[in-house]
Amino acid sequence: MPSFKIDGRDIPYQQGDSIIRAAQREGIEIPHYCWHPGLSVAANCRMCLVEVTSGRPMMMPILKWDAAKNDYVPATKPKLQPACQTPAADGLEVQTASTEVKKAQSAVQELLLLNHPVDCPICDQAGECKLQDYWAEHQHAPKRKLTEPVHKPKAVRFGPTIVYDAERCIMCTRCIRFSAEVAKDPVLDMRQRGNLNEVVVAPGRELDHDYTLMTEHVCPVGALTSKDFRFKARVWFLKSQETVCTGCATGCNAHADFDPRNQQIYRLRPRENAAVNQYWMCDDGMMTYRRQVESRVLVGRIGRGSDPTPVPRERALDAARDALAGVPGGAVAVVLSAQHASEDAHAAVRLAKALSATLYVTAKADGRGDTILKHPDQNPNRRGVELAVGGTPGGLRALADDISAGRVKAVVALSAVAAEEAAVLAPLGTVPCVVLTSHEGPLTQLASVVVPVASPFEMAGTYVNAKGMAQTARKVVAAAPGIEPAWKVLAELGARLGHAFGWPDVRALRAELRGADATYHTLAEARV
Repeated sequence: MPSFKIDGRDIPYQQGDSIIRAAQREGIEIPHYCWHPGLSVAANCRMCLVEVTSGRPMMMPILKWDAAKNDYVPATKPKLQPACQTPAADGLEVQTASTEVKKAQSAVQELLLLNHPVDCPICDQAGECKLQDYWAEHQHAPKRKLTEPVHKPKAVRFGPTIVYDAERCIMCTRCIRFSAEVAKDPVLDMRQRGNLNEVVVAPGRELDHDYTLMTEHVCPVGALTSKDFRFKARVWFLKSQETVCTGCATGCNAHADFDPRNQQIYRLRPRENAAVNQYWMCDDGMMTYRRQVESRVLVGRIGRGSDPTPVPRERALDAARDALAGVPGGAVAVVLSAQHASEDAHAAVRLAKALSATLYVTAKADGRGDTILKHPDQNPNRRGVELAVGGTPGGLRALADDISAGRVKAVVALSAVAAEEAAVLAPLGTVPCVVLTSHEGPLTQLASVVVPVASPFEMAGTYVNAKGMAQTARKVVAAAPGIEPAWKVLAELGARLGHAFGWPDVRALRAELRGADATYHTLAEARV
């Protein structure tokens, strides 16, 4: 692979790489604001200036103070070049920390902060702001400007999700380029020039496409803020964990940011994966973290109707065993869920085989997709269910028909979601129906026994996306006391019915998954 040198270090590069992109791949950060690997090059912030010392170095004329002559005299200095715009080339030698580079970085940083309000104590970006980081690293000096700064509009509503503070904006144009190039909706632009510059929304429009939260995410400062996260938490109190978005079959890779003190998730951010979502997520996906607390099932229930009896999980499992114990083998239906992880699906199939049960699947109805990231299939693991079953099982409509025909006399169902209408599901309310779920839904209204299980954020789980890629989401927050993943609850139910599956932990279960299908061969045992 061809290479060039940065500060004397050999850096390999790929065809078409700029200096900054090749450096980033090697873990070297060249200071920058406007550059983003997923966007076109603007080269307007000038923070990534570097000195090219190989070949015939470019020089520029200057006037330099000569103390002996007590006057300015003609001289030259290196002409710095933006690393985001300069292509990497074999034999190129670059300096990122020379005296001239450091002076330029300090000057650029000072210029960007001349009219900045420096309202870090109330800014949502505080703690992860490049202005703060680079001030400490490349300027570290107080403002020399003593006059009143230029004032611009504050707390401007750009749309349903985004608020703009023009005084903090450094005009990097990332948000403008993202909307035009990735979201395919050029709704943002600049107006005025110089220190009067600001970002505006097109007349008669709002920032309301499906990727508005990404405009806030790509902003390197605190100019664009999300209404959802605004004033909610300080980032230095948050921890991050790797997860997978469960909003649709794309399976975008994400970081879940949570406060370990109260085990509360505050936001999702995209995690780079060139094969799945590159650097982006849609608004719906970034908001799936809200499901963690909405309509949760945290205690077991026995009985139907408007007043079921709340019970501990153990009693709910005993009631589930009693409901299934007298049903002839083959008359039981086990309903898998395209919302649940492959570990849960595998456990449900094992239980079905032990009971000679018939398999079905429940899923959310299709939604609106696009050509960017959003998939019409609103279920994260439909492919995983098909792998577990070895085909495509029937849906709840088929199950309702089999109950009505007397072929099914008891039901064990994962999840509470259903794409079918209530009238179609009505037969499930005529037989013993055990629902293992983390959330309320259509099936919990028909269940005779409800057993609480962990949510996707409370367990390590594997999801197979629409491309057939198995991806592992790590456990983000702790479940409520006594709440366990569905695969473990299914194993407990199987043991109560006389069928031991022998999974002491998720690693043992994943070993079975890897043996069952080549799709799971890449799963790492330690990713829990």
